[in-house]
Amino acid sequence: MISRRTFLRVTGLLSAGGLLAGLYTWQVEPFWLEFVRRDLPIAGLPPALSGKTLMQISDIHVGNRFDYQFIIDSFERATALKPDIVVYTGDFVSWEDKQQLTQLRDVMAHAVRGKLGSFAILGNHDYGDNWQEETVADDIVGVLHEAGVRTLRNETAIVEGLHLTGIDDLWGTNFNPRSATIGINSDAANLVLCHNPDVCDMDVWNGYRGWILSGHTHGGQCKPPFLPPPLLPVKNRRYTAGAFDLEDGRKLYINRALGHSHQVRFNVRPEITVFTLA
Repeated sequence: MISRRTFLRVTGLLSAGGLLAGLYTWQVEPFWLEFVRRDLPIAGLPPALSGKTLMQISDIHVGNRFDYQFIIDSFERATALKPDIVVYTGDFVSWEDKQQLTQLRDVMAHAVRGKLGSFAILGNHDYGDNWQEETVADDIVGVLHEAGVRTLRNETAIVEGLHLTGIDDLWGTNFNPRSATIGINSDAANLVLCHNPDVCDMDVWNGYRGWILSGHTHGGQCKPPFLPPPLLPVKNRRYTAGAFDLEDGRKLYINRALGHSHQVRFNVRPEITVFTLA
């Protein structure tokens, strides 16, 4: 039989361990940024872009749920890497009211900008309450424009021969992926930005073959070792984080997010992705 002293000692150690784990998930990992570096092979890439860097930043969630000075500090670290192209893949705010526009403007004063161009798509949170407030989305596009970032809303931009197509958010009011993908030139070098990876399973791609960059999932924010994250805001539970071969000529990369919907992370560090074009 275990003695009372041993029981109290074990209980105390477990309590201390739980407290440390709680502090880690609340105060350490949410602010422990990882720069993930990967090659991004794109068919038909112009030789002048080979070896250039494309940086993906996703889901910054500026608002009142965590100290967004972390986002500003992360932007400054990212800017020091001098990326050639920067893409932001949605969810700029955690919307409550118009205060978030002021907050976002403060953050985007430190925006990471690419030497060749800076682009964005919107996420569901950028559409305000219930993802249905078009005026909120329009205001956020305005803030991004002021910061030198062009928002792609079911349209394509060309950067030194690379065709960047942005699909507006699945849950928002401007979701029209066919109008975005129907104009993709299959003979060109292409890259698609799409906030919610569930769109990958829809019949809207018009034969597109190539990479898709997404966000939205945050990697689940908390992931038990060797197990899938218990909470994911997608229908396809396969779509967690990282690279996926969609087995039809398309490949998907899901960024784990720089910000967070709530200040808690475990085994899913915040991420900025730095791709080398090839």
